Parts: sequence; structure tokens; C-alpha cells
Amino acid sequence: MLDLMKLRGPILILGASGFIGANLFKRLNALRNDVYGTSSKENPWRLSDVQNKENILIFNLRINENLFELFEKTQPQTIFNCIAYGAYHFENNPELIYETNFLITLRILNYLEKNKFSAYIHSGSSSEYGDNSAGPSENDFPLPNSHYAVSKVACSNLILFYGKKKKLPIANLRLYSVYGPLEDPSRLIPNIVHKALENSYPPFVNKDISRDFIYIDDVCNAFISAALNLEEDSYGESFNIGFGQEVTIEKIAHEAKIAFSIPTDPIFGNTESRHWDNVNWFANIEKTKLKLNWQPKTSLQQGLLKTADWLKTVENWENLEKKSKKYLLNKTYSTSVIIACYKDNLAIPLMYARLTETLSQLNIEYEIIFVNDGSPDNTEEVIRNISAKDPNVMGITHSRNFGSQAAFQSGMKIARMNSCILMDGDLQDPPEIIPQFIEKWREGFDVVFGIRVKREAPFFMQIAYKLFYRIFSYFSYVYIPKDAGDFSLIDKKVVSWILKFSERDVFLRGIRAFVGFKQTGICYLRPERAFGKSTNNLLKNLNWAKKGILSFSYVPLSFLTFCSIIIFSASLLVSLVHIFLKLIFPEIAPQGITTVMILVIFFGSSILISVAFIGEYIAKIFEEVKARPKYIRKSIIQNGSVKNISE
Repeated sequence: MLDLMKLRGPILILGASGFIGANLFKRLNALRNDVYGTSSKENPWRLSDVQNKENILIFNLRINENLFELFEKTQPQTIFNCIAYGAYHFENNPELIYETNFLITLRILNYLEKNKFSAYIHSGSSSEYGDNSAGPSENDFPLPNSHYAVSKVACSNLILFYGKKKKLPIANLRLYSVYGPLEDPSRLIPNIVHKALENSYPPFVNKDISRDFIYIDDVCNAFISAALNLEEDSYGESFNIGFGQEVTIEKIAHEAKIAFSIPTDPIFGNTESRHWDNVNWFANIEKTKLKLNWQPKTSLQQGLLKTADWLKTVENWENLEKKSKKYLLNKTYSTSVIIACYKDNLAIPLMYARLTETLSQLNIEYEIIFVNDGSPDNTEEVIRNISAKDPNVMGITHSRNFGSQAAFQSGMKIARMNSCILMDGDLQDPPEIIPQFIEKWREGFDVVFGIRVKREAPFFMQIAYKLFYRIFSYFSYVYIPKDAGDFSLIDKKVVSWILKFSERDVFLRGIRAFVGFKQTGICYLRPERAFGKSTNNLLKNLNWAKKGILSFSYVPLSFLTFCSIIIFSASLLVSLVHIFLKLIFPEIAPQGITTVMILVIFFGSSILISVAFIGEYIAKIFEEVKARPKYIRKSIIQNGSVKNISE
């Protein structure tokens, strides 16, 4: 019997909201008050019944400062690292796999090297063996067959280095197929037990695929035994944690049939295997028995019955699935929110709070990109502080103010998600409209734009805006939706086409209409700017109108042609009338210089207007021919640091 009180405290469990971490935390926390667990999410479902909530610490450990703050706050002597990413099929971001599994481990070991502690036990994986999965010993050469496996092999080698060369009391536990209470409902054993309680089976893969199933209580014992029994000659080494028996899918179905008296027979092969699945996958646990004084005690049938006892306490299986899936972010409908910021330092924190609250309810993967477009205030510092707390936030700082259109393009260029949402940083684009954008996107629309049915602005400006959009739409050679600003959701494939436009003087809402695809609008009330005064004025609005019309309309040039024809025709007619009057009725023919002056002024002003129109188009041509950059990035803001860009 393990004496849990012999573990040196405080005890820190990293990743306590996960399946293994939660079971380990609950077991230790029930007997000791110096046990702390970390979670990256508020109110994790596996820990919802924990009484001393103050011992659950919310930290995103992908940020260096957070990791060091956590260790300084808890001063742990025994550390169990149960953090992992990539074990599930939907966790397939390679960068996140290596950052979570390897880089966080490196930072932890760097910290522990400089501070005294009793034991560090790392949650490794049998996936490290990869294709060499049939009963390998810890010294056998691994053949990793996935990014997750490679990252775990890298961790085991890192731990070996710090244990052997730096003499740190650390070990890596290579866990096999762990099952039991609090396991994710989408996994095999919970599904088998859930269906078995209903006298049926779930879909199965090939019946000959095998696993080494180990009950969660035995795994918790392994962590505790490793912390209590690790000797110096084993520092840094890996240990296999499994039952040591090969159990095929057919065998586990048979065990379930016996344990739960299922009347029907299972059907195999109606579910696809994962690409890394091997037929034979089981542990050699001789070293673990010898070195850690540990061996499993719970048989498969006992484990199935204990899992059933837990599931019987779950009031609603569907609710359990929903609680679990709440943390399984939908990557198909992921979005990059790009926010153009100029003199918006006061609005940014409020924008961030409203955005994260809205996006978290959607259960989608997201990132927030604040583009500091040369703002003269402390916008960069505000963005840096937010990114230090939330790795989903990053920022771009431009070398000067290039305008919102350039800011949006700058953000779109580095966006990684499957759509982009464009917003102004002054909170005039309400984040609460985004769920409606996402819903329309799910329905199959590639572009969803906001329609300003009404805006909080002076009556004159409301009329002016309405008038502009109608004139612009009428004159444009493509249909431009009325009252539609930049606030919109744009699918990744549409974004890629927009970024192919090489023109410098960009009018995004026009280009957005030009590229086509399936588009729709969502009506909303556009409020006043939340803080300060608007950076727009009458002159800037006139320039906006001119930019839009000149970019997507030839009407001014056509108007000149039309006027020229009318004036020429009128002039010819007047000349003929004048000649006729001179010859036939000389006494009533126009006399004096007044007529000449009127004609000169009329034609002179017409010529000046014509030259002005032509000049505007020539100016646009001149701007495009110069081919200057649309924007210049000064720095990138990420994870609380500002990195200057040399090129």
C-alpha cells in the first residue's frame, strides 16, 4: 500500500484538467491540502466536483512568464507533468504538438535545474515506440510514426540528458492504453461500457488490432511509486506503464460480453483505423517492476466494471459528451479576427474581453490579430500585455499609419485559420455579431458582411453615408452591397484571391464584391466610437468616396465623353443658328463680348473639370506604377514579447 503522505510537498500536477491529471489530482487532493493542479481553461468538467477550487490554478503554460510565475507561487517539491497534445486524432497541429510536448518540458527542466526539488515524473507515451510496438523494452530503438510520437521521443531523450548528465531526480513514464473514470467519452472503453449498459456494442475497427489496456488507478500508483522509489542510478530513464498483456479488439469485446451479459455479437471492421494504428501494441514492464516496485493490479474485467460504476453516476451521457467536446475546438470553422487599430488603446482591452467571451461560446479554434497601424499612443504596449496572458493573441506594428485597408491586408497575410473576420478597433463593429457570421458561413456562404442599417452619428453624416453607398453602387461596374463596410467574415479561399490583387490603393469592400463567390449580409446597428473622437472627418470621407468610385467605376470618364458630345453638338447648333441670324436677321443676332465671355468660361471650366477627372485616374496609375509596399511591418508582438523585423 502506497503511503501518499511520504511524497514531499507541495505537490504540483501540470495538466490536472486532463484524464490522467484529474484522477491523480483528485486522489492526492483527497488526503492532502498541499496539492495544486493546473488547467488552461476555467471550470474544467473533470474537476467540477473539487471542493477546494483555490488549489486549481488557471495558467496557460505555453507562455514563459506564466510557467515561472506558477513555480514561484507554488514552490513545488514533487511535480507530475501530465500535459500532452496530439494524442487525439483531432489534435493535428504540428507546431502546437512540439511546443506543448517538448518546449514546455524544456522550460520546466531549465527551471528545475536551478531550484531544489524532490521528484519530477513525466507523462510519456507508448507511442514513442511507433512501429516497434510489440513488447519493446525501454532500451529498444523507437520508430516514431507520427508528430506526437516524435515529440514524445524528443522529451524522453531530453529527460535522459537532464537525469544522467545534470543528475536531476526525474523519470519518464511511457503510458500504454489508459482507461477508467473521467476518460473522454469519445474513447474506446467508455463507448464500450456505455453501449454495454444498453446491451449493445459500439462500432469496432479490425478485430485483430491489439492494445495494452491499463486501468487509471494503476497508472496513478505508477506516478506515485516513481516519485517515491526513483533511485539515482535510474535518473532520467523511461519506464513502461502497461498491464503487460496483448488484448485484441475481439478480446475486449468478449470481456465486455461476459462482464455485462450482452446478448448480441459484435461487428468488426465497420470503423476505419487510424493511420498510426499497429496490429500488436503491448508493454514489457519487467524494468518497471524491478526499479519502481510497481505492478498493475486491476484486471481488464475489473476495470470495465469499475468504469461502469462511474458511468452509472453520470446522469446524462449526452451532457457528458457536450462537456467533453466543449474543450475540443472545431478546427473546420476556425477564424482569425483581424483588428485595425489607430488611437484605440483604450478600446482594445474591452474589445479583447468581448471578443474572447463571444468566441469561446462558439467552440471554435481562433486567433486574434491586432494591427497597430502606426498609432501614436501606447497601443503596442496594450497589445503586448494581452498577448502575454493569451497565446491566441498576436500583434503587428506598422512603421507608420498606412490606413485600415493596409492594416487588414497585413493581418490577412499572416492569418492561419480557415476564415478572417475584419473589424475596426474602435468597437463600432460589435463582436456579438460574429456568431451570426459563423452561422451563415456554416450554411455555405463564403463571404458574410455587416450591413449598417443604422448608425449612431449626426443626421447629416447618416444621410451622407447612405447617399454615398447608393451612388457608389449605381456607378460601379460590379454590384457593391449598400451600407456594407469592412466588417465581415471572409473564407480562406476568398482571402487568398484578395491577397493576389497587386494594386496598392486598395478598396477592400469593392474587391470583396469583385471576387464573387457566395455572399450574404447581416444587418446591425453601428454604434458611435467607444472612446475619443473619430479619426475620420469630412475630407477623409470624401477621399474614401473618391477612392471607391475611381477604383470600381468608369462613369466619370464616360460622363466626360457624354458631356463632350453634348457640348460639341450644342456648339455646332449654336454656331449654325448664329450664322443663320447674321445672314437673315442681323439686327437680332447676338452682339458684343458678353456672349464670348460666357462661352469661354463655359468651355474653360468644362476643360478644367475634364482634366481634373483624367488627372485623378492618372494619379491612381502613377501610384500603381511606383509599386511601393502597401505597408511596412516594424515588429511582431507575440507571447508578451515584441520582435523587431529586420526585413
